[in-house]
Amino acid sequence: YNVTVLVRDPSKLPADHKVSRVVVGDVLNKEDVMKTMEGQDAVIIILGTRNCLSPTTMMSEGTKNIVESMKARGIRKVVGCMSAFLLWDRSKVPPRLVPVTEDHDRMYTVLKTSGLDYVAVMPPHIAG
Repeated sequence: YNVTVLVRDPSKLPADHKVSRVVVGDVLNKEDVMKTMEGQDAVIIILGTRNCLSPTTMMSEGTKNIVESMKARGIRKVVGCMSAFLLWDRSKVPPRLVPVTEDHDRMYTVLKTSGLDYVAVMPPHIAG
């Protein structure tokens, strides 16, 4: 496979990565996303806020940009990585994680209503 990644900071990639093309940019910038989609057959979305648990729309708005760019480029297949807390009763989600979970929920809604062929992956935790 030839893999293209969109990253804000390329120094965060492992030194021995096997990425074919690195695009430095921001998922909230539509032009950066459109440039990243060039020549792609499928998309994997893994967005995060690092250790910031404040209310955000970065993941859902970024997903909107990705979906829009996919449609413009004729890409149909997408895998979105979100939180396993989407599977929980919201009242049982730890309060400090509710704001990020709410944006994952918005992200999931974007995928569900996109008309694209999507798979939602909801692991319990991603560290890194």
